[in-house]
Amino acid sequence: PLDVVDLPTPEEVFGVQTIGARDVIKFAIGPSLIALGISIGSGEWLLGPLGVGQYGFVGIGWVITLSIILQTIYNIEHARYVTATGEVPIVGFGRTPPGYLLWVPLSIFILFFAFIWGGWAAAAGNGLFTLFTGRVVETPGDTALSQWLATLLLVLVFVIAAVSRIVTRGLELANWAIVGFILLTLIILDIAIVPASIWWEGLRGLFTPARPPAGITATQLGGLAGFAALASGLNWYVMNHYRDKGYGMGRRVGYIAGLRGERTEVLSSGMTFPDDDKNARTWKRWYRFLLLDMWGVFFVGAFLGMLLPTILMTHTVRLSGEVPTEDNVPVFVATVLRDEYGGPLFFIAILVGTLILFSTQLGIFEALVRNFTDGLNGISPGFRRMVAGDPRRFYFVFMAVLIVIIAIVIRLSLPVRLIQVSANMSNLGALIYPFVLIYLNSKLPRAARPSWWQYAVLLIAVVFFGFFFINFVVETLTGQPIVAF
Repeated sequence: PLDVVDLPTPEEVFGVQTIGARDVIKFAIGPSLIALGISIGSGEWLLGPLGVGQYGFVGIGWVITLSIILQTIYNIEHARYVTATGEVPIVGFGRTPPGYLLWVPLSIFILFFAFIWGGWAAAAGNGLFTLFTGRVVETPGDTALSQWLATLLLVLVFVIAAVSRIVTRGLELANWAIVGFILLTLIILDIAIVPASIWWEGLRGLFTPARPPAGITATQLGGLAGFAALASGLNWYVMNHYRDKGYGMGRRVGYIAGLRGERTEVLSSGMTFPDDDKNARTWKRWYRFLLLDMWGVFFVGAFLGMLLPTILMTHTVRLSGEVPTEDNVPVFVATVLRDEYGGPLFFIAILVGTLILFSTQLGIFEALVRNFTDGLNGISPGFRRMVAGDPRRFYFVFMAVLIVIIAIVIRLSLPVRLIQVSANMSNLGALIYPFVLIYLNSKLPRAARPSWWQYAVLLIAVVFFGFFFINFVVETLTGQPIVAF
């Protein structure tokens, strides 16, 4: 059972007398930035532009928008549980019947099967190769070098985590810089070269319900839906950062420190707050911060992160008279910009693409290590004795092992194909975790429980994302999708 103690106030957690606008930005905003760094990634730079470049906005755009809205609400519901209990999802799932012996290993397996393929690192390595050499990857020797560069990017993730006092804070600062540069550069580039008619076409397409375009399959749409914002049904894997940020009961449970940080114990289970007026008022304040973080940062950023690259892709398709393919989509925009506007724009586009894919791999790679560590810490007394209350003793060793594993895996297939597998596997989570989340959130103190419409949205997400996963399985087994338009 969860211990019951008072919910700490935001002032207590953030160490200030009163919270002003600057304090909100400094202390409350952050977990959504890590999610956004992952969000503005393969869906936005590869799968979205690939789909729009081949088929246009109409019939695709509304799938993207609906996915972003559903995922934002889904994220909020996971963060609700973390804030109210201090338990990260991978541990909280174990409270759902039949218990942790099913849910924790199953969740770890699904998470790793979806994300261990390293497609983002491989694609970012290709971009880094082009930045260094001025040419795209063509020969086997080029591929080998780009894969080594991809491995170095994974090592960079290790360094960022290691030099941070609190790993979550280090990831926040990295994403403030990377995501800020990406969005600002894309806005300037699109304003400078993309005609207003294409801006309007993109905005209208994102909000106009229409039949998907002829020739596109449900599997392609499923990849877009799965990665249009974060990772559809598997978004829970990045919500751990609300605990480490100190949101609500997360303050009382602990956080994973970097190697420069102080030794900090992460409790094996969470705690919750009494059902009284005082704690209900404090909960409302935390929930407002949560809504601001998700709708004000994640939703807006995810929407811009999809709109800006896809209108740029549309413009380059019309300039060149060609359409991108799985093989050339990582460098398609950059190549056309070089031919039309000169070399500097080529390198700017390659740099943006490399940073987009690196920020995604940064968040995903760290999340694989974090969730494995948190899962073991939550269910295994033997693990807690082994690390003597300091999860870092396992966290950084496992991260080093995982670098070696992913470095091998990225040599197996094209980056875009690896990412499409991950995107459709993410939709599997939508058939499972909304039901688990409904169960968990219904047990929270009354002040923290969702409204009826929020439960309904979770069920809509089951139908929407679950269909795409079922189609993916059918096409994988039979060679034919359920639906082709």
